[in-house]
Amino acid sequence: MKKLGLIGGMSWESTVSYYQMINRAVNEKLGGFHSAKILLSSVDFAEIERLQRAQAWPEMATLLHAEAKALTAAGADAIVICTNTMHKVADEVASNLPIPLLHIADATGAVLVNDSVKKVGLLGTKFTMEQTFYTERLISNFDIDVVIPPQHEREIIHNVIYEQLCKGVICAESRKAYIDIIDGLASKGAEGVILGCTEIALLVQQSHTAIRLYDTTAIHAAAAVDFAVDV
Repeated sequence: MKKLGLIGGMSWESTVSYYQMINRAVNEKLGGFHSAKILLSSVDFAEIERLQRAQAWPEMATLLHAEAKALTAAGADAIVICTNTMHKVADEVASNLPIPLLHIADATGAVLVNDSVKKVGLLGTKFTMEQTFYTERLISNFDIDVVIPPQHEREIIHNVIYEQLCKGVICAESRKAYIDIIDGLASKGAEGVILGCTEIALLVQQSHTAIRLYDTTAIHAAAAVDFAVDV
């Protein structure tokens, strides 16, 4: 079994989901008392959030690259950044590392291709929805058309993530707002919707809508397990 180096804490609420999903999947594959070999470096999200507001991406890249180097030195066989937004600096984090970085958009794109999805909606932070680092990867590498909500709905999605979900607050009113936004994306031709922030699955699950949801936390965790366990 290979050892996974997780960079978490962004937020720790969703890092808990990664830890549970990876360990449960390893046990399902191997049985008995097996669990995953994990090294976890959990950052202080207050520092990351401050840098995000300041759009200080080079500083964040330097910070996460240092975490990745430390995990590599400790024996990790691959790096897993436990968040969608911070994949904006994934190339910089992976730079000069002797081990791979398992990219969340690549894992998601592979699932979409397998499901023959050609047009997909995307929910996430404003950074993920509005900047090109995520959408362009899906378009260029997987030939998938990506649609995002209008500006006022992007504000709702972003604010719920930072003001509620990152703090472990689950609100029924916010869930309804998200479902309405998901319905709007479906009306624009989206065949499914990416939950492109690792906290969103804490609020919205497949049981809440008939539209296919793609939980990036679960998808990324599954890809990490496939890398770690060859059975």
